[in-house]
Order: sequence, then C-alpha cells, then structure tokens
Amino acid sequence: MNNTESKGTNAKEETATFGAGCYWCTEAQFQQLEGVRLVESGFSGGQVDNPTYKQVCTGTTGHAEVCNIYYDPSVITFDELLAAFWTCHDPTTLNRQGNDVGTQYRSAIFYHNEEQKQKAIAYKAKLNEEKAWDKPVVTQIAPFTKFYKADDYHQDYYNNNKNQSYCQYVVGPKVEKFKKVFKDKLKK
Repeated sequence: MNNTESKGTNAKEETATFGAGCYWCTEAQFQQLEGVRLVESGFSGGQVDNPTYKQVCTGTTGHAEVCNIYYDPSVITFDELLAAFWTCHDPTTLNRQGNDVGTQYRSAIFYHNEEQKQKAIAYKAKLNEEKAWDKPVVTQIAPFTKFYKADDYHQDYYNNNKNQSYCQYVVGPKVEKFKKVFKDKLKK
C-alpha cells in the first residue's frame, strides 16, 4: 500500500511516523510494545514519488527510512512512543546511525497532527536543555506528507531473518536492550 496515511481499522487507532536509522531495527523494537498493532517499514520525507529501496539508498531522493507505527492511544500514548523513539537510536548523529550513513538514515519525526508536533518539539527541547546526551539532539521534526511502503521482504525483517548476520550483530542486540528498558510496556 503506497502513499498511505493510515492502515488502521480501529477508529481509536493513531499513527506515528519515525525515522531512527535502519528501519529493520526500528520496526523490530516498536513491534515489542503493548498497544502497537502494526509497524510498517517504508520511506517518507522526500521529493520522489514511489521510490525504490535502491533509489533511497543513493541518498538523492530526500526520503528517510521510516516506520509507520499504528497504535492504540488508550494503551500506549504518543509520549511513551516518543520516549521509545529517543531511546532506540542516537538522535545526536546527523544523517547517521552506526555504520549506516546518509540522509536516508536521519533521525526524524514526521508528525500527523498539531499535538504530535508540539509534543515532539517540547520533548526534543527538554532533552537538549537537560543535556541528556553529550551532543545536541538533531532530530528533524517535520509534517507527515506521504508514506511509501517498502517491498514485502523489508517488512517484519528481523523476525523473518534472525540468522542473517546484520540481524544477529546489529538488530538483535538493539532489540534486547530495548526490551530491558521498556520491560513494563512489552507485549505479553
């Protein structure tokens, strides 16, 4: 499903769109949270319609690798998702997460409404004021426009490819750390 704002079936369901580096890592982490119904990997924030993974990897489309997170706000709030977002990656590195380098790996929040925008701006400001990291948080906060779902083989990537070396050495350790930090918010 390309160019979608929400794939939700529940009237109470909302969508958060986060870029936190490689979407395989982001997807695998947010899938752990109670109240998150679905996480879809894709692209957003650029100027090319219907981009391919190969195009986005060039860094010339303007798109970031992102995840659309479909959630029930009566179970998990946007504030809690923001806490998870800023914990699941390093928001102080511009256009980079670990060995993944390029604008497609930037830290980004694409807000869906004014409330998400204000919460994201306030949270980022608080992190910088409190010097939560040694360097300033550089997360882009921009309006959501379009989401282009990545090919099927990118969806649920970690769960389907746990023996792949990237999953074993990069995604797996991030998921385990995430589960420790958010142990009270995990799916049963």
